[in-house]
Amino acid sequence: MGFGVFTVVLVVLGVIALFILLYYIPVGLWITAQVTNVRVGLFELFFMRIRKVPPSIIVNSLITATKAGLKITEVEGDAKRDLRTQDLETHYLAGGNVPQVIKALISAEKANINLTFKQATAIDLAGRDVFEAVQISVNPKVINTPSVAAVAADGIQLVAKARVTIRANIQQLVGGAGEETILARVGEGIVTSVGSAASHKEVLENPDKISKLVLQRGLDAGTAFEILSIDIADVDVGANIGAKLQTDQASADLKVAEAKAEERRAMAVAEEQEMLAKAQEARAKVILAEAEVPKAIAEAFRSGNLGIMDYYKFQNIEADTDMRSSIAGSGSKKGGSGKKKD
Repeated sequence: MGFGVFTVVLVVLGVIALFILLYYIPVGLWITAQVTNVRVGLFELFFMRIRKVPPSIIVNSLITATKAGLKITEVEGDAKRDLRTQDLETHYLAGGNVPQVIKALISAEKANINLTFKQATAIDLAGRDVFEAVQISVNPKVINTPSVAAVAADGIQLVAKARVTIRANIQQLVGGAGEETILARVGEGIVTSVGSAASHKEVLENPDKISKLVLQRGLDAGTAFEILSIDIADVDVGANIGAKLQTDQASADLKVAEAKAEERRAMAVAEEQEMLAKAQEARAKVILAEAEVPKAIAEAFRSGNLGIMDYYKFQNIEADTDMRSSIAGSGSKKGGSGKKKD
C-alpha cells in the first residue's frame, strides 16, 4: 500500500517536472525552427524564458522572415552582419512589436523600398505602426479635411472640403509631424487661398485654383508624409459675412449716436432747469425791487420831493401801461388801481 502511493507521487512529480522542462525548453518550437532552416539552439530558447522573452514570438518571426526569403543584415561599425535572435529580443524588451517589424521589412523588400532593420525598429519604438507606414508608402492614403470656412474679399463665406492624397516618407517617420498637422496646414492654405480671391464667384468657377495655391506652399515640409495631390471635393456658399459685419457696425454706430443724443438731451434739460432757476432768481430780485418803490414814494412825500399831483400823474401812466399791455395780450395787469384818473 505504501509503495503504491509513493509510486503515484513519483509519477505526478515526474509529469510536473516534464511540463516545467518543456516550458523552459520548448522542444517542439526548436524542431519547427530546425525544419524551417532557422538556426536557434535549445539553450537560447531556455535563456529567452529566463529573460522573460516569449520564444514563440522570436522564433515565429524568424521563421516568417526566412520563408519570405528576407535577408536581414545589420550594420555594426563598418561591417555588416546577419540579424541575430538577440536583436529581436532587444527590440521586444524595449517594448517593440517584433512581428510588425518583420512584416514591414518583408513588405518593404517586396516593394523595393529601402528600409533597414534599425529604421524599422526606430519607427516602431516611436509609436508609429511601421507596417502601416510601409503600406501607405506603397499604396497612398486619402484623408478628408473637415469643413473649412473661409471668406472671400467680397464678404461671401465659402465652406470647402478637400481630399488630400498622402504617401508615407520613411525617412521622416521618426520625428516627423502626423496627419493632424497635414490637415491643419491644408485648412490654413484653403482659408488663405479663398481670402485672396477678389470674389467668391472666382473660387466657384475654378476651385482647382485653391489646390494649386495650396500645393505651392510646400505643406508637407517637416512631416512624415509627402502630399501627392489636394482635390477640392465640395464648395458651398455660406453666409454673407461682409453684410453681417456692416449690419453689426451700423447697429453699433446707431447705439453710439443714440447714447450721444441722450447725453446732449440730458445736458439741454439740465441747462433748461438752470435757466429756469436763474429766471426765478431774477423774478425774486424784481419783486424785491418793486417792494422798495412804495417806500421810496413815501419818502419822497415826506421830503417834499413829490407832490400829490405828481403822484396822480404817475398812477395814470401806470394804468395806461396796464391797459396797453392787456390789449396787446402780454399778460395780466401789474399792481396799481388800473383806473385812469382825470
